[in-house]
Amino acid sequence: MTEVMLRTDALAKTFTLHLQGGVCIPVLSGVGLEVHAGECVVLSGPSGVGKSTLMRSLYGNYRAQSGHIQIRHNGELVDLAAADPRTILAVRHETLGYVSQFLRVVPRVPALDVVAEVLIGRGATQADARRIATDLLLRLNIPRRLHALPPATFSGGEQQRVNLARGFIGNHPVLLLDEPTASLDDQNRAVVVSMINEAKARGTAIVAICHDVEVRDAIADRLFELRPLQDAA
Repeated sequence: MTEVMLRTDALAKTFTLHLQGGVCIPVLSGVGLEVHAGECVVLSGPSGVGKSTLMRSLYGNYRAQSGHIQIRHNGELVDLAAADPRTILAVRHETLGYVSQFLRVVPRVPALDVVAEVLIGRGATQADARRIATDLLLRLNIPRRLHALPPATFSGGEQQRVNLARGFIGNHPVLLLDEPTASLDDQNRAVVVSMINEAKARGTAIVAICHDVEVRDAIADRLFELRPLQDAA
């Protein structure tokens, strides 16, 4: 059995609607997920069941109400549910990558530098980081003429591919993918499927949300089903 890279135990998340008299809406309860090195687990379940909430909780964007989120970071399991902000940032920097559905970057920064920034932040030279970023953008069919332009000027599919390049360039040991092919055509979907499977072969542990059945079947080692809380009992 390969090494456990990510594990949740009794994870729960509730949202409080302060503008609605403090109404509490439980979304996740008792979630126990385990992902091993080289494995891709795809979250499944109906819309609104909490897949995106779980993904954002795993990344530390949402603070869990209770339970544990353990990530193998520098050889040790770190509980992100109890970690301080500095530790969460360190885990993201070295260990935990996240490709969201939408690209959020500083305006007017060229696409090439948006992608290269990840490696520069780890101490790579600008030349090396840009070379690797160029190769990734070209593989994702972003032509060279766009590399010096800010992604805000790109189409939705082009922005998603820049986002994927930024997510994959770091070779994080754990990678979260939220609808990685939602805006892509068949050719670019095939490229992304190849990149995901290559990452798995390197030992990356992947958690994904993927509604495209063909892509899901091509990348998933298994599904992790989330059910509405009223049905969970």
